[in-house]
Amino acid sequence: MTEDKIFTAIGLMSGTSLDGVDIALLTSDGFSIISTGPFSSVPYQAQFKQRLFNQLGKTSVPKALEEELTVIHANVIFNFLKANNISKSDIDVIGFHGQTIYHNPKEKLTFQIGDGYLLAKLLDRIVVNNFRVADVENGGQGAPLVPIYHQTIAKDIKKPVAVINIGGVSNVTYIDDQELIAFDTGPGNAPLDDIVFQRLGLSFDNDGKIAQSGVINRSILEQFLAHSFFESPPPKTLDRNNFDYGDLVECKVEDALATVVEFIAQSISKSREYFPQSVDKWYVSGGGSHNTVLISAISEALNCDVLPVNRLGWNADALEAQAFAFLAVRSILDLPISFPNTTGVSEAMTGGVVNNPLA
Repeated sequence: MTEDKIFTAIGLMSGTSLDGVDIALLTSDGFSIISTGPFSSVPYQAQFKQRLFNQLGKTSVPKALEEELTVIHANVIFNFLKANNISKSDIDVIGFHGQTIYHNPKEKLTFQIGDGYLLAKLLDRIVVNNFRVADVENGGQGAPLVPIYHQTIAKDIKKPVAVINIGGVSNVTYIDDQELIAFDTGPGNAPLDDIVFQRLGLSFDNDGKIAQSGVINRSILEQFLAHSFFESPPPKTLDRNNFDYGDLVECKVEDALATVVEFIAQSISKSREYFPQSVDKWYVSGGGSHNTVLISAISEALNCDVLPVNRLGWNADALEAQAFAFLAVRSILDLPISFPNTTGVSEAMTGGVVNNPLA
């Protein structure tokens, strides 16, 4: 493989919201994006989602569950290729994020389940997985990893600019002409989805309508915002279970959701103090970008417009899956995927484990 080769790559992302598998295709030389292709999102079945949820916070899981998750991802790829009339032989590499079960950089431990070698054998394609492990083992936070993709696709955009990604956890990428800074800001969809799933049996609060009818519990909100996480400068990351939402059990479901929405908004607002320059252009991606009540709360907290990344010609839902396709290409070219100002690793470094089906 040479650095001037154009790779056709698939990226697979399953975030901490546990909502399913995102899949996207792009072509890249590892330095720029040549083209982006189709995207699809496939939800997990409720029973499988619950089984994953039951494993959160553990440092090992039953092998059968990891194999099942891997087969689910393989089927997502097969169906994606068929639906888009793409030949498997056209795919050079697959970026397989896997499902984060445990993440604690202080212990130098991050655990994403998903068998990269099994997926490589099932697809007969090169698969890159375990993107975060090398970074964490070398003193980094292991996240966020998407910022290098943000920077690559933002090269022609007026800067400075901030891109919020609202997945299970929220993070922000700050880009100006000199610097790339990124870090987790606080919670994202995970607590919102958990509340409606556990109390109402719903996958998510559609457009934030339930939260909109609620009243913010200011006392609980103040407790959330007093968490030690917000006293630490970046780079910093979160696991979806870093915050204790137990006090919300006594609240009505709509009040619990309203309180968490405001918590997300205020935590994103706090991120501004770490930017080298003031930012008046904020964009948002990820599943949370569809929650208009949440976006309105963030806009109010920031006192400026927060626009969907679609305004930039980006696909808000596909961004993370596209990023892991790009990171897979960079991994096999031995190019860096994490940096001191994004994960806190001591120097820019590559990452990801390459699984060759012929090995």
